[in-house]
Amino acid sequence: MIRLLLAEDQGMMRGALALLLNLEPDIEVVAQAGTAAEAMEAAREVRPDVALLDIEMPDGSGLDTAAMLREQVPDCRVLILTTFGRPGYLRQAMEAGAAGFLVKDGPVEQLAVAVRRVLAGHRVIDPALAAAALAAGPNPLTCRERHVLTAAADGATIADIAARLHLSESTVRNYLSAAIGKTGTRNRIEAALSARANGWI
Repeated sequence: MIRLLLAEDQGMMRGALALLLNLEPDIEVVAQAGTAAEAMEAAREVRPDVALLDIEMPDGSGLDTAAMLREQVPDCRVLILTTFGRPGYLRQAMEAGAAGFLVKDGPVEQLAVAVRRVLAGHRVIDPALAAAALAAGPNPLTCRERHVLTAAADGATIADIAARLHLSESTVRNYLSAAIGKTGTRNRIEAALSARANGWI
């Protein structure tokens, strides 16, 4: 039996996925989690073969959880399942050690096949998303530009961002200007939207 950990923050979705996957003759959902912290605790306790992780969880991301699993439960293979099919997320997932990345609109049979394939040592990536990731190219933003752009996304002023990130206002302006140029947008709001759409922040 393939022992599966399922981490999904929406209870109804988590329950439905567990029910459907448990119908497979060779898959057993041995733990369910609604948060990243619960997923890590369950993974350390039950040592699953495969962890099926959502990206968006209330206390952290499935991408961060994937990286922690690689360090703390190295025998566990990670499959990311998300609503957010963004090229940048795919790149981050692969960098975090995930073996697969699928979007939630596929059939459950495809998901079961993906679970089996990642356990067998294969990579499983949604083909349309893989093509989009190749077309989008790597994330052009530096770590600091990402932080500043994330802080600007909610409409914060330059002064607010500078105070929040412990930077001077001129430094914040420079980072925002660089991010706007790299995203090919007209202002910081557009830059933040573009970066989010690509999964860069």
